[in-house]
Amino acid sequence: MQQLMTFVANNPFMSGLWIVLLLALIIMTIRSTMQGIKQLQAQQAIIWTNRENGVFVDIRSTDEYRKGHVSGAVSLPQRQIKDKKVHAIEKFKDAPIVLVCNTGHTAISVAKSLQEQGFNQVAVLAGGMNAWRNDKLPIATGK
Repeated sequence: MQQLMTFVANNPFMSGLWIVLLLALIIMTIRSTMQGIKQLQAQQAIIWTNRENGVFVDIRSTDEYRKGHVSGAVSLPQRQIKDKKVHAIEKFKDAPIVLVCNTGHTAISVAKSLQEQGFNQVAVLAGGMNAWRNDKLPIATGK
């Protein structure tokens, strides 16, 4: 304990930064839990969508989608969802929908918007396309 106190006294900037990062992590975890949006790992998302004829919805820009996306994913940029232009996924109102963004954070607010529009089974791909790539899962390119 004495060593910790010495470190804090000698490195106030690093100690303060560590505390700020810890608090940010705690706050993000609490907010995520309170929002009630499921965050699924890639394998869970694949199983969930396959079992119940669901779909992956890529909410990134069209350019990002073309550079690489989950095979079979529907491209529906987040702006269209916020503007309630969701005709491309209307048939999935009662089916599982897994939203995909770059990191998994942006998709949470979009998931809330879809729920408010009457979509019953909405989840987010935890870690987004970054996690999908890290797991070395197949990526489709182009349209």
